[in-house]
Amino acid sequence: MTKILSLIGCLVLIFSVNSIAAQEKEKWSGVDEQILEKFATEYGRKPLGPIINTDQGDLLLFLFLLAGLLSGFVAGYNWRILMEGYEKRRKTL
Repeated sequence: MTKILSLIGCLVLIFSVNSIAAQEKEKWSGVDEQILEKFATEYGRKPLGPIINTDQGDLLLFLFLLAGLLSGFVAGYNWRILMEGYEKRRKTL
């Protein structure tokens, strides 16, 4: 019985923290909104959007895929150096 009550208490706590965070998210703005836009309007320029807008579709996932592929290739190419160490690899050459 105490396990069920503690589980229900944890779930209520998680959902209440989540709803509070959702309400607070609107109050917090990023550096680009608070600082950069302020300076841009101060000097007579309108703030521009991002160069690469990762909020559209799956572009951000694609960029993470490319980064994973690149790092996997580099790690695979240097597998012996990573696993055996630089000194062992240097002695065999």
